[in-house]
Amino acid sequence: MAIKIRIPKSGEGGGAKTIRGLPRDPVLRAALVAFLVLAVSFTIVFSYFYIKYDRIIEKRFRTPVFANSAKIYALPRVVRDGEKIEAKQIAAELRRAGYADKDGDSNLGTFRLVKGGIEITPGAESYHAPEPARITIEDGQVSQIMSRGSELSAYELEPQLVTALFDAEQRSKRQVVKYEEIPPVMVQAVLAIEDRRFFEHSGVNYLRMLEAAWIDVIRGRHEQGGSTITMQLSRGFFLTPEKTIKRKLTEMLIAEELEHKFSKQQIFEFYGNWVDLGQRGSFAISGFAEASKAYFNKDLKDITLPEAALLAGLIQRPSYLSPYRHPERAMERRNVVLETMVETHAITREQADKAKAAPLKLAPPNVEASDAPYFVDMVREQLIGKFSDNELNDSSYRIYTTLDPDLQKAAAQSVEMGIKLVDEQVKKLRTKKVKVGKKFETKVEPGPQAQVALVAIDPHTGAVLALVGGRDYGWSQLNHAVAKRPTGSIFKPFVYAAAMNTALDGSPNVITPASTVVDEASTFAYGDSIYEPRNYKEEYHGEVSLRYALAMSLNNATVKVAEEVGYDKVADLARSAGIASVKATPAMALGSYDASPLDMAGAYTTFSNSGNRLSPILLRSVRTSKGDVIANYNTDQKPVMDPRIAYVMTNMMEGVINNGLGYTAVRLRGFTPAAAGKTGSSHDGWFAGYTSNLLCIVWVGYDDYSDLRLSGAQTAAPIWAEFMKKAATLPMYSDMREFSQPSGVVDVQLDKATNRLATPNCTDDYTSAFVAGTEPRDTCESQQGIKGFFTKMFGGDKPVMPAQAGQDPNANADPKKKKGFFGKIAGIFKDDKSSTPVSKPPDSGPH
Repeated sequence: MAIKIRIPKSGEGGGAKTIRGLPRDPVLRAALVAFLVLAVSFTIVFSYFYIKYDRIIEKRFRTPVFANSAKIYALPRVVRDGEKIEAKQIAAELRRAGYADKDGDSNLGTFRLVKGGIEITPGAESYHAPEPARITIEDGQVSQIMSRGSELSAYELEPQLVTALFDAEQRSKRQVVKYEEIPPVMVQAVLAIEDRRFFEHSGVNYLRMLEAAWIDVIRGRHEQGGSTITMQLSRGFFLTPEKTIKRKLTEMLIAEELEHKFSKQQIFEFYGNWVDLGQRGSFAISGFAEASKAYFNKDLKDITLPEAALLAGLIQRPSYLSPYRHPERAMERRNVVLETMVETHAITREQADKAKAAPLKLAPPNVEASDAPYFVDMVREQLIGKFSDNELNDSSYRIYTTLDPDLQKAAAQSVEMGIKLVDEQVKKLRTKKVKVGKKFETKVEPGPQAQVALVAIDPHTGAVLALVGGRDYGWSQLNHAVAKRPTGSIFKPFVYAAAMNTALDGSPNVITPASTVVDEASTFAYGDSIYEPRNYKEEYHGEVSLRYALAMSLNNATVKVAEEVGYDKVADLARSAGIASVKATPAMALGSYDASPLDMAGAYTTFSNSGNRLSPILLRSVRTSKGDVIANYNTDQKPVMDPRIAYVMTNMMEGVINNGLGYTAVRLRGFTPAAAGKTGSSHDGWFAGYTSNLLCIVWVGYDDYSDLRLSGAQTAAPIWAEFMKKAATLPMYSDMREFSQPSGVVDVQLDKATNRLATPNCTDDYTSAFVAGTEPRDTCESQQGIKGFFTKMFGGDKPVMPAQAGQDPNANADPKKKKGFFGKIAGIFKDDKSSTPVSKPPDSGPH
């Protein structure tokens, strides 16, 4: 039996059947077409953006991801024979400088701890010539330093890195490290809190994104982040922070591309060097290595578990969680990170609990102490005059400076302490009682905030060892160390130096420290102008010696000295010393012309460096990344005055500190080594002083030039004293000796009552230095002497004017005005070389 099978014609029945592959139903057909159009469109758009961002990524990563930066290095640490130090301390210094243990690999050099000491071998890229050394240490003290068979008195270690030369436009700092240099504990902490599945996903964690979105919907606010580390990096490198769907999709696309181009380790390395971790001063802290230095003052490789957890926690909101401003928030966030590390099995419960109990242990927040930003700004400005930013950074030049890190820390701490004392005094001056209704209320008047600068240099090389240019670099980058201000009374030593120079320049009237001048209200004519200086509180001391006039900073007496010597001679001397703005006028004698603290530091080397002026320098050498020298720097030296005059002036300025206006601020604050200096005030406060191995200038004042209404002895001198005390505890500066006296200078004992040579019958005496041949010849028992403005000091047969020291000047002054004044200061000049005067000197005004 035949079976018939009917085959339906095309289009018969089965409306769902397709014609040539398309659904017959118009709705399905339209849907399919729409889908195909959308798919093709998506493919085209996706391909467009994929290719677009592929090119962007290629361009971004064609050069180094993070621009190279020039490195700034400090002055080398010097180990001296006899110094108290352990071999492990030297090893730590070398390790921080980049040296490796003997079995390690470092082009800078290697070291090896041996029994009884340490062996050091500089490498090909070392700052020093490859001269090895063996330092022998016995009982914690250096007993011998040997190099190639020769015994050395000292050995310089490799200079320490201060900072990278910052990007002038972005003002951010970072230390770039490799993935291998990031400790596992740091990686684990970041992954636990930011992206647990980082090593598993392909750039986007879709499950985490859906979970975060669901939680946000339930709680009604955005508090969950679904971005992976790769997505964060995509956003940071290529996109704006706007929150739109388009940006999110682009972020995901770029993340997927990054994952195809780079390994997980490379991506984490990029992230670890890029991530924003807060602010330090005016600089952004970028990357874990820079953050480790900023927050803990240590290398990233030495970071601990609680420290790593703190940094990982800061990623979320670095400003809000700042451990300096909000320690409670920072600690709470750190502990959250530790808990997540337990959940990911990175650490045990016991480790987490121990880390939670640890305090924050932050490095001091004083940016000046570690980064020296004002100093670095000056270095950068000086270099840009010769090199471009790109040349310096792209070539990774090494910039070796004169900065001493230990001294910089002392300077920063002293300024921080001293400016608080200034603020207290300013607040007291501004505190007034005002009548409100029937009652009086205490109110503090508004006013500017005092600023400060400190410059410390080597008095025999001109090297700037420490520099603070303001109270807070984050608040103001104006460098007050190079801002020009009226110098006030720290200029006066140049007046007296010109006077002392009459002993050598053939002047008919030779002036010495024992010569006298009448301190009284006076009017000085200069051209068509009249100048009427006044002493502080209108107190005048009558006939006084020049030594006394300088120690007590007497204004009228100083202008008379300048007039007698010649304003032009004083101005010429000051300009030779580097105070360029000086003009030959009476006002010059009181420091009315401008100079910066750095200028005055250079000028004072004339006194501290045997009459030779040294130009302050900040740079020692610029070298390639391989250590090849590109440029070396040296100070300029210029003879300004005879070494004998420089020493006599130093001796007179010792009197300022031992018995004059600097006594309270310096000696009573516990600084005892031999030192010379001068207080100064205009509208500002100054102090300039030096020891045998360190010179320091301190300035305090207002940016708007308003009157500080406080003396240099009250404001700048305490900062100077605190700084010098700290410096004296450092091995490099502890050997503060008596000043070296050149030949051609004599010390003589003078009677305080007559300023003549002391005899056994005149036992109340003091010591003063003179250029040989100009010292007094008559004795205190001589009855001869004539009155005059200045007196020659040559020849015993010539009458000698008794200069004032302890002598009562009332014989030539109004007894009602002067009576009893010198009774108050009896014994003021008792042995100026001693650190403790017989009696406390009076306050003679803000000079």
